[in-house]
Amino acid sequence: MKLSLCNEVVRELSFPRQCAFAAALGYDALEIAPFTLGPDPRLLTPRRISALRIALAAEGLVCSSLHWLLVSPTGLSITSPDAAVRRTTVEVIRRQCGLAAELGASVLVHGSPGQRRLPPARQAAARQRATDCLGAAAEAARRAGVTYCIEPLAGRETNFINTVAEAVELVAQIDQPAFKTMIDTCAAGTQEGDVAALIDRWLPTGNIAHIQVNDPNRRGPGEGDMNFRPIVAALSRHHYDGWVAVEPFVYQPDGKACAARAAGYMRALQEQRE
Repeated sequence: MKLSLCNEVVRELSFPRQCAFAAALGYDALEIAPFTLGPDPRLLTPRRISALRIALAAEGLVCSSLHWLLVSPTGLSITSPDAAVRRTTVEVIRRQCGLAAELGASVLVHGSPGQRRLPPARQAAARQRATDCLGAAAEAARRAGVTYCIEPLAGRETNFINTVAEAVELVAQIDQPAFKTMIDTCAAGTQEGDVAALIDRWLPTGNIAHIQVNDPNRRGPGEGDMNFRPIVAALSRHHYDGWVAVEPFVYQPDGKACAARAAGYMRALQEQRE
């Protein structure tokens, strides 16, 4: 299992300390939220990006992926009727595809529920605007040599792309090899129920390029009622060789403890499979 830690979990640490902490816990990578690096990913300098790569390499880590793509700068949206807003959003996405490649990441995860919400009226037009923006993202990802994943999110978070089936339909519509989807166990468990069954159904199709692990209670894996043993078994059964990223949202008692508990829990499940 290639295990990655979402870096916002320990964002109070400097980036080099995030790397050292994750490596000490046995993580193989960091999944980076660009908002933790600064207010606008377009402003990151080559020197800063080089420093990030050096910090990762110094601890034997890599950058697996980017996520939380549209948190900053503020005001981004792929569904807005304002063409200027959408142009800026696509500019940010394109830059993040380049950033992912520069950091050695293979995947970008498009969650950002507030920045893709459909308005109450004229939803068909908003869906088309979102599809156009995501098509541009797919092309940017292709050019950068990375994969851009639309993340199915539970209905409590957004009203656009709530199930893996809906995401796969969008993948087929955009029809670009660099555009795929992924499974977040919190969202999938909340919206669809049996995550292992979803993996059995969709992983063999080639549409799933990434996995994030968290409990439907929004805490880390092993901190709630979700049983991750069949999930790990399903990934093993289908010889999944992509990244498994730990992404809790609620940190109790704090992010560092949550990251440590998740690493131990996931590695124990892996060892039981071997």
